[in-house]
Amino acid sequence: MQSFGAFVLLLALVAAAYGLLAGGLGIWLRRPRLLASGLRADLATFPLVTAAVISLWGLILRNDFAVAYVAEHSNRALPFYYKLPVLWSGQEGSLLFWSWILSGYAFIASLTSARRHPHLRGLAMTVLAGVQVFFLLLNNFAARPFATIPVAAPADGNGLNPLLQYAEMIFHPPMLYLGYIGFSVPFAFALAALIRRYPGDRWIHVTRRWTMIAWLFLSIGIVLGGLWAYTVLGWGGYWAWDPVENASFMPWLMGTAFLHSVMMQEKRGMLKKWNVWLIFGAFLLSIFGDFITRSGLIESVHAFAQSSIGNWFIVFLALLVAVCGFAFWRNRDFLDSPARLESTLARESGFLFNNFIFLVLVFAILWGTMFPVLSEWIQGQKITVGRAFFDRINVPVFLFLLLLTGVGPVLAWRRTSAASLRRNFLWPGAAGAGLFLGLWLAGIRNPYSDIAFALGLFVTIIIISEFLRGARVLARRGGISLARALPQLVMRNTRRYGGYIVHLGIVLLFIGIAGSGFNQSLQAAMPYQAHMRIGPYTLISESYTENDNPNYSSRSMIVQVDQGGQKVATLYPARRFYKASRQTQSMVAIHTTALNDLYLVYGGRDPQTGQPILHAYLNPLMIWIWVGAIVLVLGTLIALMPSRMNPGAGPALTAAAQSAEAVEAHS
Repeated sequence: MQSFGAFVLLLALVAAAYGLLAGGLGIWLRRPRLLASGLRADLATFPLVTAAVISLWGLILRNDFAVAYVAEHSNRALPFYYKLPVLWSGQEGSLLFWSWILSGYAFIASLTSARRHPHLRGLAMTVLAGVQVFFLLLNNFAARPFATIPVAAPADGNGLNPLLQYAEMIFHPPMLYLGYIGFSVPFAFALAALIRRYPGDRWIHVTRRWTMIAWLFLSIGIVLGGLWAYTVLGWGGYWAWDPVENASFMPWLMGTAFLHSVMMQEKRGMLKKWNVWLIFGAFLLSIFGDFITRSGLIESVHAFAQSSIGNWFIVFLALLVAVCGFAFWRNRDFLDSPARLESTLARESGFLFNNFIFLVLVFAILWGTMFPVLSEWIQGQKITVGRAFFDRINVPVFLFLLLLTGVGPVLAWRRTSAASLRRNFLWPGAAGAGLFLGLWLAGIRNPYSDIAFALGLFVTIIIISEFLRGARVLARRGGISLARALPQLVMRNTRRYGGYIVHLGIVLLFIGIAGSGFNQSLQAAMPYQAHMRIGPYTLISESYTENDNPNYSSRSMIVQVDQGGQKVATLYPARRFYKASRQTQSMVAIHTTALNDLYLVYGGRDPQTGQPILHAYLNPLMIWIWVGAIVLVLGTLIALMPSRMNPGAGPALTAAAQSAEAVEAHS
């Protein structure tokens, strides 16, 4: 199986290289048959890489420790369901997994574009073949997943990293990779359209849809990563501005900017140059994030060990930037637009401000992430910037972005009248200001958090009013109830109202994040029947238990949680010792309500007194981060659905829909 896996992986490289060469020559020499053979080779890459992935999984399941990757990342006692993430737990396996997803994306994109975008398909698939060749070169020469141990195979492996033995890690890396790699498809179509000078109103649709898919997966991956950090690492938080966290966030921001900016190109034919570079930037930052994770250039709990593989990425990134820059310079006149901004109080200006804000965020995060490396190159001393730097720079910018989330969608195209501004913003603005003042007078005084709450209310009222305005038109003209009109309104313009639902999810995320301004934490020795008070809760140490199985041994505290004199929960924070890797890991215990999370970490025993140590955190409003993420995903799925009218709609409802369209066009 090891030899078969290595063989099909080499065949995949040959197929991808032929697809690149035949595709490029077929386009240049205008030989359709040569191009068609290259496209068939591109399609063949996916089943070949799939065979390699199945081979490696088979070796993992068989505990074949003669294969170096299996010996390094698995062991016999590892439960079956954790054998799955072994595939992406190390450098070699995760790169193979990356190549598999990339080949799958290329396979689907090739089949779906054959009829819809035949003039772009050949060049776009050739671009994807070039990306595939790079990663398959890594798989075959720089990070070989099927390499064998030169000496006798060990009796057992080193085991899976304890940090990865959690349910979140079964889903987090695949979602993240689906997001990262997903940006390669819109990148390929955008580059192909630029080179071929393809009409913008045609290529922009395929890039927007593929970007939404990649953005959705990346959103899920980032949230699952935050959930993993919160429930596994035991520090009471979910985001630390870690370099690898930042690496995933930057392409997400760039993709978000593109999804907003592309509406300008569709509606007014503007920002074409912006849009090309935004989608280029999202892909380039995805590759850059992969470089940060794999090169070992920057230290991170999420990163792989120091590796020379970073040199491969530097060369590839330089080549990509050169290709994108040359294609843009050669065809920049094609992206000119006769339309111009007519007013600062218009939706066009809102989108332009959005772009600037997103780029400021990307630059600030990139600067802070790379500053240790830059300082070491320039001064010979590595200087690390901490969370305080990122919070100080980014939090005010994010709050301004939240304001634009409410302001932008209700501005009119070209020019917004003073009457429209008063009608749309008077009551939401007054409600937001009233909430801020009320919180301040009530003694809830954290400026950034209070502003976030106020802006959250402001944006929520605007979103609700947008739904109600369109639904009332449908209900009144169509003779139906408001409850029936709302879903029909959403399905009639899924992109618009799905986007509003996404914005509502963002508001809920901001509310959950703003709660961190009021976090509390305590640490104390907790012998039998000891008490600890934090917020509304009293914690009582009841007992201790021990457990042992082939994979790990553990010791748990049993903590009774009382509130107002009543028992509300029993929590079991624990510490595990993993036998294969000989590493210790905390298992946090969390009691969640709509208002706060009680978060407990067993810190082991005090080396001097032998008494158990308990870390307790009270994190207000945490659940709204996860609820907001669910709403965001729901909104994105709705936005991906095609808009449609109710098949049973009669003339009255059709007229109502036209009236609602007029309202939307004005706003």
